[in-house]
Amino acid sequence: MKTISTPEFEKEVLQGGKVAVDFYSTECAPCEAVAPKFDSCSEIYGSDIKFVKIFRQENKELATSLAVKSSPTVLFFDNGKQVGSVLTGGIKRSDLMTNLDAMLSSERATELKSKIKKTESHYDTVILGGGPAGLAAAIYLGQAKVKTALIDRALPGGQVSTTHQVSNYPGFVEPVNGYMLSHYMSEQAKGTGVEFKSAVDITSVDLKAKTILVDDVETVHYNYLILATGASPRPLGIEGEKEYKGHGVSYCATCDAKYFQDKEVIVIGGGNSAIEESDFISKFASKITVVHQFDKLQANKEAQEKAFANPKINFRLECEPRAFVKDGDKMIVTIENLKTKQTENLSADGIFVFVGMKPNLDLFQNQFEADQWGYLKVSDEMETSVPGVYSVGDINSKKFRQITTAVADGTIAAIAVSRKIQ
Repeated sequence: MKTISTPEFEKEVLQGGKVAVDFYSTECAPCEAVAPKFDSCSEIYGSDIKFVKIFRQENKELATSLAVKSSPTVLFFDNGKQVGSVLTGGIKRSDLMTNLDAMLSSERATELKSKIKKTESHYDTVILGGGPAGLAAAIYLGQAKVKTALIDRALPGGQVSTTHQVSNYPGFVEPVNGYMLSHYMSEQAKGTGVEFKSAVDITSVDLKAKTILVDDVETVHYNYLILATGASPRPLGIEGEKEYKGHGVSYCATCDAKYFQDKEVIVIGGGNSAIEESDFISKFASKITVVHQFDKLQANKEAQEKAFANPKINFRLECEPRAFVKDGDKMIVTIENLKTKQTENLSADGIFVFVGMKPNLDLFQNQFEADQWGYLKVSDEMETSVPGVYSVGDINSKKFRQITTAVADGTIAAIAVSRKIQ
């Protein structure tokens, strides 16, 4: 593998046969996460595919000409022609390998991958999940000199990293950008010596053997496990939702609101997230229609007052969505008036759904004691029904879920674990 600059691009890439190119930047957490995966893939496929890296900040014109707008971005070329997917952000090893496999014959790809060497690693504690709860646990464990690894399917930060502003986190007089808050937490945790394995595929978790298989390659052994996998947006479960997810239906205003400049959107929900995010979306959209099942909003009073005063935001209360349909460039939402039982169609350019969350426990079906909604029951020290396994943050059964409560959970679990180890 070699690092090249713009003058070498023609020879090394466009005339270089099969090439994988990583545009990276400094002080870039996602770049740090993908670097070992890119290096590992170069060892596997390097005999057939050339791997090069380009420092994006010093090659901006080249990056712009290739529509590379962020770091990291990985591109694939075959005899001068760009092929495969454009990979950005939290790039997984499996995403890289899928594109590299496609550049070779299936037989050759299989032959190269047959030489992959399995690895093993050992830690006192492993944290699954890199949101505020997991990061707080990592900080405390790292400072206690407990050998710890934090493993996350995505990049560190959890839901906070996609929140445009956080105004109630102690220590910040002015609202802080959610991405920056999570960045500060992750950098603090890294500074304590905690090892991060970010944007990976968690193949399996064996609670009895106390092992986690990462990317189907590395077997991670642990003595104690802290679950901090968080929660995900709860789907409505109506017709058209799954089909149009990412194609007109979104669950993240911070990610997608910018695409609706001077357009109309529909927001489903009436809690804090729905109303606060509607206000954020109004910075871009020309009109927002909030559809909510009750006759009153459930959001906090301050958020409600702000929304009611916003001329861009309209409300359809006591209504529920029944189906999403695409009609050309427009999204059609069929809503039912819960009083009259009559239905009507609303047209918009996009739909945002904010109707609550569900715990991310797909790796642990029925292995823990949980409440009726699937959230885990824990002790005062955050230990689950499985000895040696702790649970923190939004996956726990509790009345309130905030960044501060998640951080508190992580702190408690980390102190409990560190004392047992010592």
